[in-house]
Amino acid sequence: MLDSFFKISERGSTLTREIRGGIVTFFSMAYIVVLNPLIIGFQKDADGRYIGGGLEPNLPLIAAATALVAGVLTILMGMVANFPLALATGLGLNTFVAVSIASQMSWKDAMGLVVLEGIIITVLVLTGFRTAVFRAVPTQLKIAISVGIGLFIALIGLVDSGFVRRLPDVANTPVPLGLGSGGKLIGWPIVVFAFGLFLTIGLMIRKVKAALLLGIVLSTALAVLIESAFKVGPLNDGAGNINPKGWNLNTPALPSEVLQVPDFSLLGDFNLFGSFERIPLVAALLLVFTLLLADFFDTMGTMTAIGQQSGLNDAEGTPPNPQRILLVDSLAAISGGAASVSSNTSYIESASGVGEGARTGLASVVTGSLFLLTTLFSPIVKIIPYEAAVPVLIIVGFLMMTQIKSIDWEDYGIAIPAFLTIILMPFTYNISVGIGAGFVSYVVIRLFQGKMKEVHPLLALVAGLFMIYFLSDPINTWIG
Repeated sequence: MLDSFFKISERGSTLTREIRGGIVTFFSMAYIVVLNPLIIGFQKDADGRYIGGGLEPNLPLIAAATALVAGVLTILMGMVANFPLALATGLGLNTFVAVSIASQMSWKDAMGLVVLEGIIITVLVLTGFRTAVFRAVPTQLKIAISVGIGLFIALIGLVDSGFVRRLPDVANTPVPLGLGSGGKLIGWPIVVFAFGLFLTIGLMIRKVKAALLLGIVLSTALAVLIESAFKVGPLNDGAGNINPKGWNLNTPALPSEVLQVPDFSLLGDFNLFGSFERIPLVAALLLVFTLLLADFFDTMGTMTAIGQQSGLNDAEGTPPNPQRILLVDSLAAISGGAASVSSNTSYIESASGVGEGARTGLASVVTGSLFLLTTLFSPIVKIIPYEAAVPVLIIVGFLMMTQIKSIDWEDYGIAIPAFLTIILMPFTYNISVGIGAGFVSYVVIRLFQGKMKEVHPLLALVAGLFMIYFLSDPINTWIG
């Protein structure tokens, strides 16, 4: 029954691979249950209140809702779209909501704006507009999106492991990133990262089944032993004290408790049109437009990359059931706002599960089920440190990079847009920026070449919208 429903054999997979892939994807992105509360939980709104309306942060409240929405939507993706793609609160989007939106209104109003954006993007899917735009993108530009995302997630892995770190502004140097701390690799966490990376590479070369999953599990075991022996502690203790030799997020230690009763009282805590009473109409619309554009194209890039890596894309670079994938993703935006955890979106970390062999929606069902269990067993999830999970992202980044050979580097009309797409994703730490730069440059170059007939009208329209997005600050200043 499972094989027939999910087309497991038809896609060249097995039940075991799907389960392994779902587990690996979960481990690769479970950090969001801990990280999302840290990003939005400490931010006061314009009324001086935290999420939930309290005068003190309530991180467990946000963690429970984050895991619940991620679990339900990821299972929905597996059942409806039959695609190995997991969803959770979008990083970057949550920061934007906390810093740029909630600071101008109440948290309820801000989440209402997120719900409104999700409704709009759902309408665009149901009318076929979102799918039509996706099909209007040239195949080679879709490949460039996939390659750029590969570099992006590899950079995420290197930064989150501490192998690469942001240099402070006071460093008086033009170099934005550097090796470790002060040009040196320090601390036990980097040892765990190196151990996990080389172990996973070795297991892959030896074609060991569950190589990625084994790498995470064995690295976590080493991390627990190291923390027990040396008491390394966290990178940030929450009181503003920084320990450069500490663990980036989770401190790997056996928990004192296993079960934790979740509180889902955040569900439905939003005000749909409250934002229009707090700020000018044009300002509110610009905020919605920014959220919309990021949601719209992040998922387009992610589903292209996952489909390409799994071998499911057709000759035009389109994955199976694109309308269903985009519909579930749009509903995720609504759900994230309605649960007060910010917009949910498709996660590129799903590529780690595909690297483990996942090819169907069954892997998403497994990932989603684990997220639901996290609402009860969150202390267990906190055992796994970043440093044990991110080697998988480096490996997957390499696998996605191999697609670059399919781009025609002799045709500047596609080569330059592809190049800008690829480099700007990691350099700006933003998928949508890379896609936007690729679209705009493609249209401009084809115009110079006198080949505008090769540009789909929808692509030209979207390139124009991206120009508005890139110039939104000057436009907002001019209007204001």
